[in-house]
Amino acid sequence: MPLADLIRKILGPLLTLLLLAGVSLGIWYSFQGRLAEQRNGSIETVRGLSGSEKIPFLKDPRLQQRLESFGLRLEAHKAGSREIALRPDLNEYDFAYPAGTPAATKLQKEQGKHQAYPTFFTPMVIASWKPVVAVLEAQGIVQKRDDTWYIIDMLKLMHWMDAGKRWRDIPGNNQYPVGKSVLVSTTDIRTSNSAAMYLALLSYLANDRNVVQDDSQANKVLPVIAPLFLKQGYQESSSAGPFEDYVAMGMGKAPLVLMYESQFIEYLANTPAAQRNPDMVLLYPEPTVYTKHVLVPISERGRRLGELLAEDSELQRLAVEYGYRVVQPGLFESINRTRGISAPATLLDVVDPPAYEILERMINTIEQMASR
Repeated sequence: MPLADLIRKILGPLLTLLLLAGVSLGIWYSFQGRLAEQRNGSIETVRGLSGSEKIPFLKDPRLQQRLESFGLRLEAHKAGSREIALRPDLNEYDFAYPAGTPAATKLQKEQGKHQAYPTFFTPMVIASWKPVVAVLEAQGIVQKRDDTWYIIDMLKLMHWMDAGKRWRDIPGNNQYPVGKSVLVSTTDIRTSNSAAMYLALLSYLANDRNVVQDDSQANKVLPVIAPLFLKQGYQESSSAGPFEDYVAMGMGKAPLVLMYESQFIEYLANTPAAQRNPDMVLLYPEPTVYTKHVLVPISERGRRLGELLAEDSELQRLAVEYGYRVVQPGLFESINRTRGISAPATLLDVVDPPAYEILERMINTIEQMASR
């Protein structure tokens, strides 16, 4: 081989390696420079509105510290997930972070926003009490499998509620013989995603286990399911209230309370066993619905926050510590196992909510009925 060809053969790959090394070094110095700027005080405040259920997570000092390493200081304010979309001052914020895809879709349509970042998710569950569960188990409505209680006959429970059945009228009920109507307590469907997800579940059951797809199907199911909201009386505007009442007031306030699984797991993780009411029980409806927590950016700062919450491994792990489920396989199960918290790794019977327009139509109809 001629000497010139040999030199080219050796120098070509070497020059390529040197070029790549130079580019990598430039990127590293650029990154270090941005971090240095951040340490010198060039941190931007990112302000936004979030459903109440995520406020403890968003105020966690570890989350704040992680975000500041990327140049963001987070300021999150509580608001009902469904009411966020109609806030007249929304453009004064950098992001909106409701619970539920329908709430995020409503926000995007109302505000003309197109980007969205699904960050994590959690199933809808019903918190109850051992005496109540004993009554429901004797009636074949709930069943324990492994370490988890499931509502295996949601349709029967819904028929009881529709018929106005009272707890004391249930045959053989010696554990909870009170005059209350059998109802699941929810938030206000006009403002809160959790109530909207309950509506999605009830409408599926009332529609012969099919997702409601058009106005005719909505008209068929609404006479059955609307009273299950209207009979409740006063309802909180966001999901933090019912859970706080469940913990503080016990079984006398509400025997069945709709909530996010993440709320219950977060409570278990942060509350020593000696300080918990030993009669607390978590019930997983079959079927159930997932609530996805979707961040909708309003500014560039909001976009950077959404990207970090959805993709940064440290923030995803922190979300699991607050009871949320993420796409990374096994992380939810392994973290809860180390904390002695039992939760099913997988839920098989999960249904989708109706399309945004259909769900909105049903909610608006119930709102009109409430105002009569």
